[in-house]
Amino acid sequence: MRRGTETDAEQMAKINVDGWSTAYRGMIPDAYLDAMRAGDRVDRMRQRLALPDPYATLLAVGGDGAVGAYATVTAVQDGDDEHPNLSTGELAALYADPAWQGTGAGKAAHEAGIEYLVKQGFEHAVLWVLADNAPSRRFYETRGWTCDQVTKADTFGGSSVTEIRYSRLLG
Repeated sequence: MRRGTETDAEQMAKINVDGWSTAYRGMIPDAYLDAMRAGDRVDRMRQRLALPDPYATLLAVGGDGAVGAYATVTAVQDGDDEHPNLSTGELAALYADPAWQGTGAGKAAHEAGIEYLVKQGFEHAVLWVLADNAPSRRFYETRGWTCDQVTKADTFGGSSVTEIRYSRLLG
């Protein structure tokens, strides 16, 4: 595990696009997923990787230096998601290269993200996941996240999707 840097942006953009194309097929229109290009996301990844603490991206890396998964964490991004009494962080992204699924890379990136949030002093965390994404929801539930039934709508490729919030205590 290591913290991501701007030089990781290309690998992360590829993982992001491949992850979307695999995980969200059937939930987001195929045309939208098929039109995604990693090159279109590299600059945004570089910008995010350059952000100061508490924003961080933690990488699960193989012996050859290849990135297998990443978790991006930060302070809660929407005030409505803040816990009323606890400092709140957010798991903003968690993606594994589809070729690495089942290797533990996603779990390792997730755990590193949680540890980072704790070290930053956060006591509570939230994340958002597509409501129809049963595999991801099971992944989070087995790692201590609880669905709190808060939802929001988003639109991808002209189709509306529902995201649902999960939360958990940290530490």
